[in-house]
Amino acid sequence: MNDSVRILKNIIGNVENVIVGKRYAIELAVISMICNGHVLIEDVPGVGKTSLVSALAKSINASFRRIQFTPDVLPSDITGFSMYNQKNSEFEYRPGAIMSQIILADEINRTSPKTQASLLEVMEEYQVTVDGVTYKMPRPFMILATQNPVEYLGTYPLPEAQIDRFFMKISIGYPTNSEESYILSKFQFSNPLDKLLPVAESSDIIALQEEIKNVHMDGTLANYIVDIVSQTRKHQDVILGSSPRGSLSLFRASQAWAYYNERDYVLPDDIKKMVIPVLSHRLMLKQETKLKKINPEEILNSIVGRINVPVVSQHETK
Repeated sequence: MNDSVRILKNIIGNVENVIVGKRYAIELAVISMICNGHVLIEDVPGVGKTSLVSALAKSINASFRRIQFTPDVLPSDITGFSMYNQKNSEFEYRPGAIMSQIILADEINRTSPKTQASLLEVMEEYQVTVDGVTYKMPRPFMILATQNPVEYLGTYPLPEAQIDRFFMKISIGYPTNSEESYILSKFQFSNPLDKLLPVAESSDIIALQEEIKNVHMDGTLANYIVDIVSQTRKHQDVILGSSPRGSLSLFRASQAWAYYNERDYVLPDDIKKMVIPVLSHRLMLKQETKLKKINPEEILNSIVGRINVPVVSQHETK
């Protein structure tokens, strides 16, 4: 195991000290981070969404801010604003809440579409523009947004353009009975998050973001990704399929998953593993499909199941 992979596994293990029994969800969050991507966490209250984000920020010694999205939050609260300084007769930029490395956008669908739109530039271009002046975000930069999948009163649906900017959508889910019993004993006297120490630095994440780009992707596997994504646009149950941004995200996630599994080349199984977390939130289903209770995960599984998996020989993966 090389040092970079060891750093990845140390981060995941460190977060597991706080989030019990949810290794795959933690792995996906860390994979998204080293792919320079954002994460939408859709789950019911109380399963550890906030704790996951806080633990991730502490594990890499990164600056962290939580933004509680409510209907009265303004775009300037997020991006910042210019204020006139009477002493020097100049306008000065006052940074908004977004100016941090790890951002928890808590209940993002509770704020107005206008405020949601203020995140579009920062999620895509990693910068904010205020009064014509552009300000770069600190690196690494990552937004992890949460929303409740079953509560619709007082919420605003996320626009497709914003949903597409999320690299992955993940769900934590309820713990098993044994895991929940362990949580009770572990949290009896104190919250492990309070004593969590860093196991990596922000500079390690920036280096990893560059390293995974060197993981080899055979041309036939790149075509396999394109085949999967193009089928989402033609499927009879889908109004809007995945964009080319989805193809690129699946490409990068497959590289990262291969790297995490200590390989410098991608296999078809890496792509299959990443299809649902990367693409499921990008599909807009027809109303009749929803009434039949068919979900995006089922559609993606059917697409992957009927596309021929390319055979890549060992020498072609090198």
